[in-house]
Amino acid sequence: MPPPSKIDQLPEDVRAELEQRLISNGFSGYVALSEWLADAGYSIGKSALGVHGQKLERRLAAVRASTEAARLITQAAPDDADDRSNAIISLVQTEIFDAILALQEVAEDGETLDPAARITLLGKAAKNIATLSRASVNRNKWAVEVRSKVEAAAADVRKLAAGAGVSEETLAAIDARLQGVV
Repeated sequence: MPPPSKIDQLPEDVRAELEQRLISNGFSGYVALSEWLADAGYSIGKSALGVHGQKLERRLAAVRASTEAARLITQAAPDDADDRSNAIISLVQTEIFDAILALQEVAEDGETLDPAARITLLGKAAKNIATLSRASVNRNKWAVEVRSKVEAAAADVRKLAAGAGVSEETLAAIDARLQGVV
């Protein structure tokens, strides 16, 4: 495993300022950024800054593309039942599970991983799993509440409509429309 980069070792506030400058400079001006860091007491060359800038630019492009895709999907296919969130939660849970299995395989292959590092990784995974589980439970609880409210509203509409002489065909249309909400 390669050692952490000098940029990764920068204090959080300095790295945040560096990344803000990279973005505002349009991912250019690496010599000036290297000089700025040197003035602050950090010796990082323009090449290392260029590599970091490229990684950051790719990450930002991926976030922009994902955000735009989500916006377009939401416009084209509204998801009142929140199926996309369920799918994302399942996907992340699967990835975390796969990562835990890979961590076990490393140990089985005779490769050593510092026990403290292993515990740290497993702790982070457990925390993420707990967060995902809470999100899943809350989402399912919300769906049950919405479904219950829709069913109660449908029953109320049926009672009101029956007394008002609304046809069975109209009631069926109303029921179908309400069922599309959940």
